[in-house]
Amino acid sequence: MPVDLTPDLHEELWQAIEAHLPPRPRDHNPKGGRPPKDDKACLRGILYVLREGCRWQKLPSEALGCPSGSTCWRRFRRRTQLGVWDKAHTQLLDLLGEEGVLDLQRVIVDSASCRAQKGGYTPAATPPTGARRAASATC
Repeated sequence: MPVDLTPDLHEELWQAIEAHLPPRPRDHNPKGGRPPKDDKACLRGILYVLREGCRWQKLPSEALGCPSGSTCWRRFRRRTQLGVWDKAHTQLLDLLGEEGVLDLQRVIVDSASCRAQKGGYTPAATPPTGARRAASATC
């Protein structure tokens, strides 16, 4: 039985993400190869890496009961390309709004995460701060 190192994976979160996952073929590939890994197990690995900030290759997959870091990274990259995370995020925000937990009357926007639409101001070169040769006062 794998240890639950990802308390963030609640059933509500899984249902919100699962609804946006691409359909997976149910039957085994006739050419051979390994059957695909479980989507929920991959999500456990993805959440662990994102929460802990570790490298994908350092993912404790045996302790989590999830596939390798490479497999989780491929699923993460593919789902990012498909917009799964954005769709699930929007769905969860809608659910929180319906329950009255989320109030968007007051929000904070961090300028570090907002792109400058027309480019930012480029400052001039920083003046050097090193010592300069002073004029000789003895002449």
